Amino acid sequence: MNSGKLPGFVVVGAIGFLIDAGILTLLMTRFRLDHYSARAISFTVAVTFTWYMNRRWVFEKSTASMSGREYSSYLVVQVIGALINLSVFVAVIEFVPRLTSMPVIPLAVGAIAALLFNFSASSRFVFSDSQDSKTESGGSEQ
Repeated sequence: MNSGKLPGFVVVGAIGFLIDAGILTLLMTRFRLDHYSARAISFTVAVTFTWYMNRRWVFEKSTASMSGREYSSYLVVQVIGALINLSVFVAVIEFVPRLTSMPVIPLAVGAIAALLFNFSASSRFVFSDSQDSKTESGGSEQ
């Protein structure tokens, strides 16, 4: 894991969090969606943004060089990260029901839990330099 990239990962994650929180709040207050439906939409938008920014800025990868293996790894990491994030979000609301009216708090707790997993797994399995060197040295790319 390249901890030198952690600050950039955190910055991108913080912006993603603001996007997530803003959309969640807007969907719940303006459009009256329930907190689970609103969270599914806000999370999807935030994950798409953070993937793009992490790829281009933090891990400095061009979209043109994305391999099938890297994309598959990314999807697996994101699904696991999403499960961690959403499970913590739901658990906090279930254990402290009054936080339903303040969804940004469980959102933050879920985001922090998933951040640790996502950075480690992204560094190790998705955007690692060792994956690039395997591809460049003739490793299979699917």
